Amino acid sequence: MKNIIISALMVLFAASGVHASQKSGCELAQVGALEVSWIGYKTEKKVGVGGVFDSVVYTPVAKSGENFRSILVGSSVVIDTSSVNSKNEGRDEKLAKFFFGMMSDKNIKAKIVDIQADKKVKDAPRTGIVSVEVEMNGVKKTVPMTYSFSNDVFEAKGVIDILDFSANKALSSINKACFDLHEGKTWSEAGIAFKTKIEAILCKVEPLKESK
Repeated sequence: MKNIIISALMVLFAASGVHASQKSGCELAQVGALEVSWIGYKTEKKVGVGGVFDSVVYTPVAKSGENFRSILVGSSVVIDTSSVNSKNEGRDEKLAKFFFGMMSDKNIKAKIVDIQADKKVKDAPRTGIVSVEVEMNGVKKTVPMTYSFSNDVFEAKGVIDILDFSANKALSSINKACFDLHEGKTWSEAGIAFKTKIEAILCKVEPLKESK
């Protein structure tokens, strides 16, 4: 009877060893900086004008983890709006002075508060929704952004309405400053996006072998 109990315990131990070793699968690591981009619209034809912010301070909740949630949810950024860059110096000066300069804070703050993955599709980019809390002009709004992950690049895109952030004054100001160029129409809708590099490191662990 004693030998039977010992044998059963050995089998259970060996099985648990195999399960534990096979649990390790993949580690995700954030590498490099985070790029924040935007696109605004002008004229009745809704012509897009885009750019980036050169000064973005990104604070990841973790540099590495087992999934997107563990390394992204809780991560935050502080964006210096005076670093707006549309590759047009004159336009950037107007945006900094007549738009962002009309707001209560020169910084935009954002924090990832949730992420929900879509069902996996074989040989297709990973996709889903990432929820980002954006604080601008003293107002906080949670913005849903669609994301895709392919070739080590995680990219999310969303849309905001400037008026949702009580930025009527800023919108009127930039419309007045660029009235002729915008043909009297500056849209309150704007596109926002961010992207960062995330490497997937595959971990292959051999299962424990039973001793002979």
